[in-house]
Amino acid sequence: MAGKFVISKTSNGKFHFVLKAGNGETILQSQVYSSLDDARNGVESVRRNSADEGRFQKLSSRRDEPYFTLTATNGQVIGQSEMYSSSAARDKGIASVRANAPQASLDDSAATA
Repeated sequence: MAGKFVISKTSNGKFHFVLKAGNGETILQSQVYSSLDDARNGVESVRRNSADEGRFQKLSSRRDEPYFTLTATNGQVIGQSEMYSSSAARDKGIASVRANAPQASLDDSAATA
């Protein structure tokens, strides 16, 4: 099963998306966008920028949990991962985003309902 972007509407009428791997696990989540079109543009930005390994920032939380962000060419964060148990697991998460994002389908049915 291929990866999939899922755009959802928040309780306050805004939008966000997640990228799910082929196994259904969420591997990246976006910021909140004010419009559906902005969220769709965010998806396209992830597709484009995920091909560039240099756009991934490897970070650690205050509790020393590894995670990553994906940035656009302007330096703005366009997606963030979950917290991982190890740097190796985080690196596998990055590899999964790079493998899934470029050709992932888009499901925005929940956002348009």
